[in-house]
Formats: sequence, C-alpha cells, structure tokens
Amino acid sequence: MRLVVTGREGQVARSLIERSRGRADVEVVTVGRPALFLEDPATVLPALQAAAPDMVVSAAAYTAVDKAEDEPDLAFAINAAGAGHVAAAAAVLGVPVIHLSTDYVLGGPKKGPHDETGATLPCGVYAASKLAGEEAMARANPRHVILRTAWVYSPFGKNFVRTMLKLANERDTLTVVSDQWGSPTSALDIADAILIAATAMHEGCGRDVHGLYHFAGTGETNWSGFARHILATSRKYGGPYAEVSDITTADYPTKANRPHDSRLSSAWFAGAFGWTAPHWRESSEVVVARLLNSEPLL
Repeated sequence: MRLVVTGREGQVARSLIERSRGRADVEVVTVGRPALFLEDPATVLPALQAAAPDMVVSAAAYTAVDKAEDEPDLAFAINAAGAGHVAAAAAVLGVPVIHLSTDYVLGGPKKGPHDETGATLPCGVYAASKLAGEEAMARANPRHVILRTAWVYSPFGKNFVRTMLKLANERDTLTVVSDQWGSPTSALDIADAILIAATAMHEGCGRDVHGLYHFAGTGETNWSGFARHILATSRKYGGPYAEVSDITTADYPTKANRPHDSRLSSAWFAGAFGWTAPHWRESSEVVVARLLNSEPLL
C-alpha cells in the first residue's frame, strides 16, 4: 500500500515516514512544495497523480493560529479549499483519503470528553477554516476518514514539549495556563492510528469505516499539568528542569481564542479500528527521553 502524504516537514508526515520504516506492506511518500501548493488548485491533481497513491493522507495545513486572524483568505485557501482539492483529486484517482483536523473546531462552553456527535463552534479563523475543510473533504470524496486530534507534540518541529524543554534551559520558573483542558497526543501515535485506519480501509474486510473520528492520547490534563510532567520527566533523565506557575487564559491573552476544553473521546475510533493510543504520560515520556538523547532543542 502506497500512502501519499501532503506536506513534507510536518510532525505527522515525519512520524509516518518513521513508523513505516521496515514495513514491507506500506510505503510512505510525501509531496509538498514546489510540486504541491494547497492554495493553488492547479497543482494538486498533478502532484498526487505523479505520486501514484493507493491512499492519500491529507496532513498539510495552515497552522499559525494567531496569524490566521490577519490572513483569513490564505488560511481558508489552504485549510478549506485546499482540503477539498485534495479530496477531489483522490476521488479522480479512485483512492480514499485520510484527513487530519483539530479539536479547535469544537469550541463553545461544553465540557469534554467530546465525541463525534457534539456541536461544532469554531473559535477563530483557523478553527473555522479547518471545519470548512472537513466539510469540503466529506463533500468531495465519500471514501474518507477525518481524524480530529488535539495538543499534538513529537520529536519533530515546533511543539509544546520542545518549547518547555527549551525554556527550562533558560529560566527557573515557567508560567503556564491552567484553565484549558485537553488530551495531549503524540504525532507518533497519530501515525500509528493512520496506518491502522489505512490498512482497514485498503483491505476492506466487508466493513464501512469511512467517516469522522476523534483520536487523541488517553487521559486528560491542563497545559500546566502537561508542562509539569514534561519537566519532571526531563529531570528524571538528567535534562533541564524548571518550576511551573499556574496562570489563567486571561493572564496570557492571544489574538485568537483557544478552546477551554479540548478533551476528546476516542471510543469510536477504538470501536472501528481496534486500537487505542497509550496514555499521554507514557507517550510524552518517550518523546522527552528521545529529545534529550538525540534531538537538538531548536
């Protein structure tokens, strides 16, 4: 099975490449600039067609949450229209598509864990563009799986785990928001989930598994709790450590609003595909240990 992934440098794309190594049944190929510009529909079908997919993984996105408030047209061109173009191109090629979405589309006052039946209430341009992308994806290709995930971190790129370790090298105390709740999710676990879902879709097995799913690390915490675990783990392995001081969202204003409760229930995914992510503490410890041993904290 040849998985063609949009985007080359993203956390999930890089995790998929790593998790597929040594597997004879899966080949992961990434496509990105200059062959593929999601905001340029003329590039999408040729780029995917040249990559000859058995399945497409729509992972590339505009992810600058605050900057999106100043660049709504670009955010929608990539996250909404671009996702639709990817799905349509996959349909033309006769292949399914797995699309990554976000907890940000939920928003609102409802407390989690959120399942797939809950109402959406995007809380900013980025969130609205991602919700529009889900809708465009579903319209353009009925053979789709949409995975909403949350609080993604990995050994790659910029993310909360790497930021906490970097800041702990520079400061004795870090202030971290304590009134936003979620389910931290390793991109390595997301890659495993995608490979499991892709295999089920490819093999069929007489089941229709297409649709929308939530997928996140098991368990829940707030940002300051996540930070404390990261730093305690770092200290355990001889890495940098800092104390964490709780603040509220109001103490740390941002241009775009963030969901106050992003906890996701992955029960539907577990029921459909027979797999649940490890607890977030376990997966984040793996990433912290790996970063301290082998990855520069850039």
